[in-house]
Amino acid sequence: MIQASISAVPGLIVSFLILAALVAAPTALVAKARSKPWPLRTALAVYLVGIAAVTLLPGDAGLESWQCDTGMPTRLFTSVSSLLNIALFAPGALLAVFLFRRPVTVAAAFGALSGALELAQSAGHLGRSCSVTDLAANATGALLGSSAGALWIYLRRQSPGKPLRDLAWGMSLGALAVLAVGGVFESRIDRVDIVARDDQKRALAETAVQADEWITAAARGVFGSDTQVRQTATATASVTEPDEGGCRLRITATTNHGTISGSWPAKTLESARSSDVRADEGSLGAREVAAAAARLAREWFPQHAAGSVQRVRPVGHGPTTVYRVTYRRYAHGVLMPMRLDLTLTGTGRVLGFAAETVADPVLPPVTVDEAEAKALAQGAAGAPGEFRRALLLARQVRGVWRPVWLVGDGSGGRASGRDVAVDAVTGERIAGEISGAATPTAATGGPPSSR
Repeated sequence: MIQASISAVPGLIVSFLILAALVAAPTALVAKARSKPWPLRTALAVYLVGIAAVTLLPGDAGLESWQCDTGMPTRLFTSVSSLLNIALFAPGALLAVFLFRRPVTVAAAFGALSGALELAQSAGHLGRSCSVTDLAANATGALLGSSAGALWIYLRRQSPGKPLRDLAWGMSLGALAVLAVGGVFESRIDRVDIVARDDQKRALAETAVQADEWITAAARGVFGSDTQVRQTATATASVTEPDEGGCRLRITATTNHGTISGSWPAKTLESARSSDVRADEGSLGAREVAAAAARLAREWFPQHAAGSVQRVRPVGHGPTTVYRVTYRRYAHGVLMPMRLDLTLTGTGRVLGFAAETVADPVLPPVTVDEAEAKALAQGAAGAPGEFRRALLLARQVRGVWRPVWLVGDGSGGRASGRDVAVDAVTGERIAGEISGAATPTAATGGPPSSR
């Protein structure tokens, strides 16, 4: 509050001095006329003016009218702003205890004053910020100041003013203030959690540094130890799985050997592409490339490699052959949605990869076999033709994971417009878009048992 006020309210000190002069003189004159000690009363009046100036003078910051930051005050004793707010209210409460010698009532009164000021900041078009954290800090300051005043009374062996009445009045005033302020907050205030928003920004800043370190290590692991990261870019990624929680970053690194991207803090690599896509002349065969891909997968794609089937497909002939290495996982003969596709040269150099990290879904048992699926697809197509290819895979149908037969003519070993999707549990044809698995190719193949 104090930090924001100094920067947000032009002429705060000048305004305070003018208001203090306007209040101090009448307070001193009234005290003298009533034969009361005037210095302490004047000091308390001036201090209250200071609190009002800091909290209520119009500024150029703050939330919208009738909004309040209701985030929990998690850094009440570590935040500079909160400590300044505590310091704002503690001296005023101490002066009031010196004057009235009723510490409980003073603590309740200053707590109620804090609630009233925060509500005024929220209700008025003052350009100020209502905050539960400020309210808690102010109330803490009032409690500390009142406690210090009570200790001072005890050490000086002065009797407090009617302690039982002080206790009754203080508890009643405190309860009334809590009910009144809480009622207004509950019925009228639009809650905004700026504390959580600031914590998220701070966490993102901290995690971005860690993400940079991780993607740098991954780039060197994929492209080689001489890889130098030239630039990294981060973006907030949407959370798609209900158990992921929190915020994810998608980070992309541009290096002297290519680009690589992944997700943080899950530490899952998503794609990479070498800047040099020419095939190297190498002596490694399919078996050696498969072993090199397996080492890479175990280190950087353990969730893809575990329980998966590796297949290697050479592209081209001779020493410039390029190898496509795929990882697929099957559960009860159903192709799971995760995928990992690696492209390596005959020297073992990685030209690129594409990975999709999806947890294996829990599926209902399959009741429709391949022959039935082909017959159902033929009937659904309503046209002559031979459906030679059938692949059983997990797909999302209207947001729910299902085992699906994807039946087609097998032209080119790739999904085509004539493919028919059949629910492997009900036998019903699935119309429209389905999602959740990689497009099948000839390299995907079937489960190990169908080789």
